[in-house]
Amino acid sequence: MIKRTAKLFLGSGLVYLAAVMPRMLNCPDMDLFRKKYFAHRGLHDNAGEAPENSMEAFRRAVEAGYGIELDVHVTKDGIPVIFHDFKLDRMCGVPGELEKHTYAELQRYTLADSGERIPKLEDFLRMVDGRVPLIVEIKGEKADVSFCGVIDRMLRGYEGAYCIESFNPMVLWWFRRHHNDVARGQLASNFRMDGGYRNILYFFMTHLMLNFFTKPDFIAYNHEFREEPGRRICKRLFGRPSAAWTVRSRRELDKLRGEFDVFIFEGFLP
Repeated sequence: MIKRTAKLFLGSGLVYLAAVMPRMLNCPDMDLFRKKYFAHRGLHDNAGEAPENSMEAFRRAVEAGYGIELDVHVTKDGIPVIFHDFKLDRMCGVPGELEKHTYAELQRYTLADSGERIPKLEDFLRMVDGRVPLIVEIKGEKADVSFCGVIDRMLRGYEGAYCIESFNPMVLWWFRRHHNDVARGQLASNFRMDGGYRNILYFFMTHLMLNFFTKPDFIAYNHEFREEPGRRICKRLFGRPSAAWTVRSRRELDKLRGEFDVFIFEGFLP
């Protein structure tokens, strides 16, 4: 009985390690992570003239020398744009889903209380022009991630340092199949709610147990749950880079040094 239990325990452990193992062979260059600090949605102030994911917020980040983390959707007419939410109400004050609007329709709205509008990814890349590294979060809630193709084509023409990341494992799987030499990161958090997990997928995502499928090059984890074993195993056992999101004070930053390699920050200057 004891031997059987020990074998079961060992076997379960090996299966878990195999599930969370990131990419270990033929890994892309991660030199962009030599830049430790990435401005979350740009160096922004939603109460001023540089709201999140605006061209002005991005210009300020570039001028300050910080890397940039940004969020990309694709509009109804196939234009990659930079915006965080799936709905327009919080930042634009109007109802509706971004992806059900054309780019021209989106240009009717301004961001927060500023005169800034939702920018095209193309215009953003032209402005940055390789001066700072980029973490490009690709937004997508569905299993159909064919829209990744139009984003990938645009990024392939960009000569600066960038990587992609997403909460959606299917986005990482798309890049594994179609552009395997670009660095990709799995975004994650503890998705446990009061009554447990919404479904089994959120359990797997919390514990990074889909890494066998997506083979990420780095893990970007909610730093409040940095003790989650999957994240620690990826960093300490497998030696892959770890990014902390979102750090909102110098005090938080000081606590996280040594636990993470890269810090995605907002609300203060590191």
